[in-house]
Amino acid sequence: MLKLLLLVEKSEISNIYLTKLMAEERTEKIFALCIENKDCDDLEKRKVYQILPDEDAVKEGYLRVIDESGEDYLYPESYFIMVRLPLKAQDALLLAS
Repeated sequence: MLKLLLLVEKSEISNIYLTKLMAEERTEKIFALCIENKDCDDLEKRKVYQILPDEDAVKEGYLRVIDESGEDYLYPESYFIMVRLPLKAQDALLLAS
C-alpha cells in the first residue's frame, strides 16, 4: 500500500512540475530521457526526446513526444524522466534531429 501511495505522489508531483514547465513563457525546450519503450517502435531507451507542451495530455498521464518518426505522438509519462539541459545542449539536440 505504501509503495502504491508513493507512486501516486510521485506522479502527482511530476504532473505539477510538467504543468508548470509548460505554462512558463520559455526559450528553453522541454526534454525527457526515455526509460521504457514497450510496444513503441519509434522510441529508443536511453535516448533524449523533445517534449511539446500539452496540458491536456499531462492531465491524462501522457507526454507529447517528438519520436524517431519526426512526428509528435502521445506516450505514457511513465516511459520518461524529465531532464533539464543547458541551452547549448538543447541547441545541439535540436540540430541533430
